[in-house]
Amino acid sequence: MRFSQDFAPPGRVRGAARAAALAAAAVLVLAGCGGTGASSARTAGAGASASAAADRVEPLDATPEPRLPVTVDSADGKRTTVASADRIVPLTGGLSEIVFTLGLGGRVVARDVTATFEQAAKLPVVTRAHDVSAESVLSLRPTVVLAETTTGPAEAIGQIRDAGIPLVVIDPAKDLSDVGSRITAVAAALGVPDAGTALERRTRDRIDAVRDTVPAPADGAAKPRVAFLYLRGSASVYLLGGRESGASSLLEAAGAVDAGKASGLRKDFTAITSEALAKAAPDAILVMTKGLESVGGTDGLVKIPGVAETPAGMDRRIVSVDDGVLLNYGPRTDRVLRELIAQLYPEKGAAR
Repeated sequence: MRFSQDFAPPGRVRGAARAAALAAAAVLVLAGCGGTGASSARTAGAGASASAAADRVEPLDATPEPRLPVTVDSADGKRTTVASADRIVPLTGGLSEIVFTLGLGGRVVARDVTATFEQAAKLPVVTRAHDVSAESVLSLRPTVVLAETTTGPAEAIGQIRDAGIPLVVIDPAKDLSDVGSRITAVAAALGVPDAGTALERRTRDRIDAVRDTVPAPADGAAKPRVAFLYLRGSASVYLLGGRESGASSLLEAAGAVDAGKASGLRKDFTAITSEALAKAAPDAILVMTKGLESVGGTDGLVKIPGVAETPAGMDRRIVSVDDGVLLNYGPRTDRVLRELIAQLYPEKGAAR
């Protein structure tokens, strides 16, 4: 199954989405996916504010000058020597975000379809849903290519390496603890370690500042239970996130409980069923903005079997964050966390 470029799933979701697509389609009936219709006050504008915040990256004040050559360890077990950062090709949106925020955006010559921020928008697309075109990459004469362990197909990665192009593989992000190590790894590969240190510090300080805004729970009140749903209505993919979905760390930092993880789901994703949702019993549902649009907005979401019967469905309490940043765990993660907090605790005026 192939996904449209508009709904390219992030790396950790992609495999689960492909594997579960047929099963999900078999057990789910998505009724009435028409227009978005009226949505609750809690949902209205949520996705728009997240998208607006995610529209641009904020580079460091000083533009660094790469000190090269450097030899670095690649996450796939190889050692790679980078002699020039004049023409950079990051093969994922998250890596593009880091490169641009380090101040090296002017050296980037191509992008992945998930690099949706404004500064990268006019670059040619050489990766769609992790489907790398080696020919397109090589035609741009890159001096260094950045990839993740989930980037593929393997044949394309091999073609790029066989052409003599330095290719550095970075581990994908899984939670908040990966933010600093990814920034450091990219900065080291591009010969700007000092800029990496500065960006890692700035990012960490901003995340810590946002975490301090989480409202203290009222006496005896339980933390909100939030289920992360991965939705692609056009591909009949409806998944409930579990312990390895990548969302747990964000939800916990926002003072919430990952409902899928708490219900005992050990995998990354499982097909949505009424039984699984009832066991998760979420007070709120977290979705990607385009995923919500793909099922017809809140009105379509609550028609997925089992959703309307959850506390979140009954209250129509939907938290929507832009696809391009939600699971990136990079320099804009503080914005994602701020958006989560603001939508989870609107009555508190949190993180405004």
